[in-house]
Order: sequence, then C-alpha cells, then structure tokens
Amino acid sequence: MNPSDNTNSTLSRRQLGKRVGQVAAASALAGVAIPHVHAQGDATVGVALIGCGGRGTGAATDALRSKSARTRLTAMADAFEDRLKGSYNSLSNEKNKFGDQFDVPQARRFVGFDAFKGAMDSLRPGDVAIFATPLAFRWVHFQYAIERGLNVFMEKPITADGPTSRRMIELGEKAKEKNLKVGVGLMSRHAKHLQELHQRVQDGEIGDIVLMRGYRMHGPAGTFRSKPKPKDMTDLEWQIRRFHGFLWSGGGCMSDFNIHIIDHLCWMKNAWPVRALGVGGRHYQFADDGQPYVDQNFDSYGIEYTFEDGTKFLFDGRYMEGTSNHYASFLHGTKGCAIASAQGDCGTPASTFKGLSTERDNRIWRSTDNSSPYQNEWDDLLDAIVNNKPYNEVRRGVEASLVTSMGRAAAHIGKEITFKEMMESDHEFAPGVDKLTKDSPAPLKPDEKGVYPQPEPGKKKREY
Repeated sequence: MNPSDNTNSTLSRRQLGKRVGQVAAASALAGVAIPHVHAQGDATVGVALIGCGGRGTGAATDALRSKSARTRLTAMADAFEDRLKGSYNSLSNEKNKFGDQFDVPQARRFVGFDAFKGAMDSLRPGDVAIFATPLAFRWVHFQYAIERGLNVFMEKPITADGPTSRRMIELGEKAKEKNLKVGVGLMSRHAKHLQELHQRVQDGEIGDIVLMRGYRMHGPAGTFRSKPKPKDMTDLEWQIRRFHGFLWSGGGCMSDFNIHIIDHLCWMKNAWPVRALGVGGRHYQFADDGQPYVDQNFDSYGIEYTFEDGTKFLFDGRYMEGTSNHYASFLHGTKGCAIASAQGDCGTPASTFKGLSTERDNRIWRSTDNSSPYQNEWDDLLDAIVNNKPYNEVRRGVEASLVTSMGRAAAHIGKEITFKEMMESDHEFAPGVDKLTKDSPAPLKPDEKGVYPQPEPGKKKREY
C-alpha cells in the first residue's frame, strides 16, 4: 500500500519486500540529496511511530491533527508488546476520529529491539519517523532513518553524554546533506507567547539580561525513583522501562524533566552557558515499605550556570512529597523583569514588567496566545516537508541536551563542568547500544542488594 492511497489495504509481504528494496536502492546513493517527494497539496505524508509510550502517542496524535499536511499513521514499533498495544488502542479509539488517517494493521505493528527497522522500512522516502523511545536509542534510529531517506521528529532529550552528542551532530549534518527535515520535541521554541517574549527581550524591553531563574519542584513523577526490579524482568528491560531513573537510558530525571526550562531560558539569552556548578542529594533512599530506591537520581538539584559574559542562570529541581510546588521560569534585566513560563514547561501567560517587581501595576505586556506549542511544532515540521523548506533542529536539540547534562554532571561529580569538557568527554554511558537484543546484559549491573551504581560527588571522576 502506498501511504498516499485512500485505502485501508494491508501491505503484502511481496509488496513490503519491494518497498524495502526501493528504499535501500535510493539510500545507496551516499551523499545524494533525497528528492522532494511530497509536493504541496498532492500527497499524504506517511508516519511511523517508534516508541509507543505516552510521549510517542501524544506526538502521533499531533501529527495526525496537523493542518499543514494530510498525514497517515501507517506503522508502529516498540520493544515491548504491551506498550504498543496500549498506544494502538488509544490512537484507534473512535473519539479521536482519525478515520483512514489511522491505518496500522497487525502486519505493520512491530515488536522487539529491531522493530524500528520494520516500521521505517514500510515508509517511503520523504515520510516521517517519530522517535519517542528512551534517548539511548536516538542515534541508532536516526542513523537508520537517514539511510532510508526519512524525515524525523525526535523527542527530547536526545543525548546524555559527550560521545553521543558528537555523533548526533554529525548525523544532523548528514540529514542536511540529504535534504531531510528534522524536528526536535523542544516545543518551547514553537510556543507563540515565548516567541513574542523572545522578540521583546531582544528589542530591549527589560534591558540587558543579568540573571535568569528556573524551577521544577513537585512530587515524584514518572519513573523518577525505582525499587528493586521484579524477579520476572531482566535488568535491561527494567532500565529501559524506567528510563527516568537511569543515566544511560534516559539521562535521569535531571535531563528528562528539566530540559524545557533550561532550553527556553538559554534561548532568551541567545547563548549557551559555558560552565556549571551543581549541588544535589538523595534525601529519601528508602520507600515506606523499607525497600531501597535503586536508581541513579538525586531527588534535589541546584545548578548555577554561567554564560560567557558572566550572566548567571540558577536552576532548582526537587521531587519530594509534601514540599512546596514551584514550576516556572523568570528573567531579570537592567530595566525590568519577565515571567517566561507562568506554570509548567512553557505555560501561559508570558509577561514583562518595569523594575524588579511582578506586581500588576508594573506590567508592560501580557501574552494572549494560547495555541498549543505541541501542535505548533508539528505544523512547522510538516509545512517544511510539504513546501521543501530548510528545517533541522538537531544541533540545538543536542546542545540543549548537553547543557542539561552539564548541570547534572556538575551535581553528580561535585565539580565545575564546562560546556567544552562535556562535549569532549569520552565517557559514553552505553557503548554498543546498537547491538542490544532482549537477551543482552544490561549496561548497568546491580550489587547484591539490587542497587545500581549511583553518583558519589567528590569520590568519582565520572557520574558513576
């Protein structure tokens, strides 16, 4: 089946084999740009979802709802069948009203560590692959997408260490050479209220930025903390399913939870910090039932970022029950101040104020746009695809991921870490991740109590 056909027929094995052969032949021309295959208004853009958790399901939903192009979800893949089934059931629910835009028969639902290949092989060159697996697999999937001539939307964060950051930047340049469009799920840059705030800051409305502050403080979320794994599950599966808790698979909670605020405040400054100092600790090491938390996270982080001109950016994160919630971001300038995110990663409204007080009487401007930045980023990507506009967010996504990891490393190691040191580091958390199978040993081995290697500031030169 051609994804642009208005049918619900299923690819036969022969048709799929032919499709794979065509794609392989096209990608064999190394360095040759992929032709613009989705002319404006005359084709449906096929989409494959790789990584079927909540984040991936949300991205697929935004892709199918975009007004920039007609899209059709034609394939899904996940390492674990239950994740794929849950996502499939959610997307196929009648309330979504996707109709023939949702066309994923059993033959195009792929399960296993190599499932991503089946999903991408079923697409045409110029279609879109969504990467929403834990970040450890991002470069592996991206490399394969480039070989297949596919455009990409990848969720954040996209790296957790220096070697994979350098690798992703190289792959991003290869994608540019082949005229592939790549979006990264840092939706703050597509939030209309933050775009307007950015322009106002650049126009000098609050003067020169001298300080920025970001906070994410709330109770435990996601898979932030983990008890010893169940007996019927391997260490590898446990570390992938609970990726918020393990540095190799997801960058830990510091990388995954905090990247949005770090990214959009650095955007307001139009720069990345050059160094970071950090503190943090694990205050609660045991659950109420006495079982230890075995993951690699701290439950509080305090990071001081410094820019080349000396400007400071203070970030505080805390994930504990019973403590005050504070989840927002702020800028301070020589003439005034601003609220960037009023709530959450990039919540409305954004505001600017004269002086240093955010009292209403001091307000200069307050945003009114409430459009979804998640939908906006998909509309922008698909517009670039169908109209053949330059679009590649890889380097910015890598650098945002690296700056977040720089803060995490500073807290975990207990020493100042520079951007250069982080980028040039030789410590790759999971070398050989491209060779993992379901039966592979996990990159981390627990001790006799089931506890995995954890940061020890001042004792170790690396994070673990």
